Amino acid sequence: MKVYDVFNGDADGICALLQLRRAESIDSVLVTGVKRDIQLLAQLEVHEGDHVNALDISMDKNKQDLLRILASGASVFYCDHHAAGDIPEHPQLQTLVNPAADVCTSLLINGHLEGRYRHWAIVGAFGDNLKKSAMAIAKTTTLSNTQITLLENFGIYINYNGYGASLDDLHFEPAQLFSLLAHYDDPLDFIDQDAFHFQQLETGYHQDMQQAQRSEVLRSTSVSAAFLLPNEKWARRVSGVYGNDLANLSPDRAHAVLTSRPDGTYLVSVRAPLNNKQHADTLCTEFPTGGGRRAAAGINALPADQLEAFLDRLDQIYC
Repeated sequence: MKVYDVFNGDADGICALLQLRRAESIDSVLVTGVKRDIQLLAQLEVHEGDHVNALDISMDKNKQDLLRILASGASVFYCDHHAAGDIPEHPQLQTLVNPAADVCTSLLINGHLEGRYRHWAIVGAFGDNLKKSAMAIAKTTTLSNTQITLLENFGIYINYNGYGASLDDLHFEPAQLFSLLAHYDDPLDFIDQDAFHFQQLETGYHQDMQQAQRSEVLRSTSVSAAFLLPNEKWARRVSGVYGNDLANLSPDRAHAVLTSRPDGTYLVSVRAPLNNKQHADTLCTEFPTGGGRRAAAGINALPADQLEAFLDRLDQIYC
């Protein structure tokens, strides 16, 4: 029997798995990738008696492979906060799915484990830009304001590390970063005891964000704004967290960060207004290769001839 831990390579996916593995240490096979690599179940070849934990990857995007895995005789625990579509009923399938805008996978696992490793859940929620939800849990702890800020920054850094067109763009491959963090019950212990790796993330984040501040403004209105980043590694790394930063600075406005791709298309990250967390998924699924959730979504390859149409819809949908 093998156990497969399949997880998104962002802060939410990593922190969800960290909680599970601190609760139960298992020698599992790690399956992950860059943040936008979500059809991860396609990589699995399982057998009867195997078990799969699927964390923070859209069930709707993995439905065919989920059914294949269940048909093979394997069991599956599926925890996610993206729109799932129709959830299959199967005796070997356990689900914990909630697409609410103020929920992420780390928070769902935190509830599942009755708060045993809530500091990691706080990191995951901050990484997914769910500040209110993260603070709600933080208030149930003895964390100081300084420690909460440290966990918030850490979540942002882990999330930042997951963005890129390929693993070569990242400072740490997500499986490697998980393995570095997996020895610690508390993220504050990692920050204190492994300052070398923490500072790598912190330094990279701040350097890339400084460059993002000089991005080209494609359009700016009272309800939305769009920015263009070049076809560079630093730009691919920073696209998502830059979108979060813009959303936090202007919570009544929607934002899109577009990154040029070598083939002339654009990688797009969309953030709904923090005061109106909806429609991001609706907008992005109107275009090829688009998807996501209501508060945050994206398009993997927006054709150049659809750029103006996208910018028009970004403005229209939030009017």
